[in-house]
Parts: sequence; structure tokens; C-alpha cells
Amino acid sequence: MKRSRVLRRAAIVLLWLVVAALVYVLVTFGQVWWTARSDGAGPADAILVLGAAQYDGRPSPVFESRLDHAADLYAAGLAPVVVVTGGSAPGDTGSEANAAFAYLRGRGVPEAAIRQEVHGLTSYESIAASARFLAEEGRRRVLLVSDGWHLRRSRAIAESVGLEAATSPAPGSPYSTGAALRQMVRETAGLAVGRIIGFRRLDRLADLSADVAGAAPGI
Repeated sequence: MKRSRVLRRAAIVLLWLVVAALVYVLVTFGQVWWTARSDGAGPADAILVLGAAQYDGRPSPVFESRLDHAADLYAAGLAPVVVVTGGSAPGDTGSEANAAFAYLRGRGVPEAAIRQEVHGLTSYESIAASARFLAEEGRRRVLLVSDGWHLRRSRAIAESVGLEAATSPAPGSPYSTGAALRQMVRETAGLAVGRIIGFRRLDRLADLSADVAGAAPGI
């Protein structure tokens, strides 16, 4: 009888833990979804553009939409500096940031107003590295630009490395609704876990998993 009561209590505790975990994940998904649909554009010290694929020096359509939005925000006078991020994948002739620099110059953004972060292979690496050189320039407030589904976790990463971040989703993203939804699910998982164990540790775990699987990192 006593053992039966213990088992019932254990089952109730387990049920509440499952419910709490489910609520946590649902709330996190709601935050990812809401941020993807909310434009927080306003004055900042720098516009920080999250990198995406480039092909022989030309940004991919996804990256172009982010850069076009950043160029428009710069032209609107929201920040004096645009930071472009992204390193080189194996076999690339240049970095994502190099391609972005050339593209923004073509959009009329002055060379002196562009900063490049050329080593990051993940969102955490790019944002953390950007935070370091922005701090040297006395810049702390950033306006993050990426696809909407990417921004809630990016903002959490930025805040974890000492930045004050607002977000502005690129309106011209070529992602389909289904593809964007799948990315939101992925971002929900990354945000939910990152908040618990820390985004730096999550990034290291992702790198380790990619090494084991023989794939490129990309969180």
C-alpha cells in the first residue's frame, strides 16, 4: 500500500513536470512567432545583419533580403554603422561578410559605415565577435536584422553577450510559409535549451555534434 502511494505521487510529479515542460516550449514558440512578426526598428548605435549563404561573392536571395532591409534602415538614419557578419564555409573563395560588404557598397552605404565580422560560423560566434569590437567603439545598442524566425534567439544571444538589442525582420525573405514554420520550430528548440544551459555552451555542443556527424555548424 505504501509503495502504491509513492508510485502515485511519483506519477503526479512526473505529469506536472511534463505539463510544465510543454507550457515552457509553447510559450517559447509564441515568443519566436511574435518577434518574427514585430518590427522594433528604432535608433541604435549599429545595425547588425546576421549572415546567410553567399555564392562566389554574391549573397544568396535570403541574404540579399536581409542586406536590402539593413540598407533601407541605414538610409533612414536609424544607425551610423552597419555590421555584416559571417565567415567562410569550406571551399568558399570569400566570407559571407565580404560578400555583404560589396553588396552594401553597391546599395550606396559608405565604406566607412560598414564593419565586417568575418570569422563567425554560427549566430553565437558572429554576435559575440561583433559585440567585442562594437564595445571598443563604445557601441552597445544594436538593431538586429535577419529573417523573422531567427530574431528571438539572436536577441537573446545578443543580450547574453552584453548588447542592448532590438529586432527588425527582413520583409522580403524568400522563405515559404512552410519553411519558415520549420525554422521557427528549430529556433524554439535552440532558444528553449539555450536559456537553460547558456547560449555559449549550446553553441559548443552544436559544434561538437557537427564534428561527430561530419557536418558544418549552423546554429
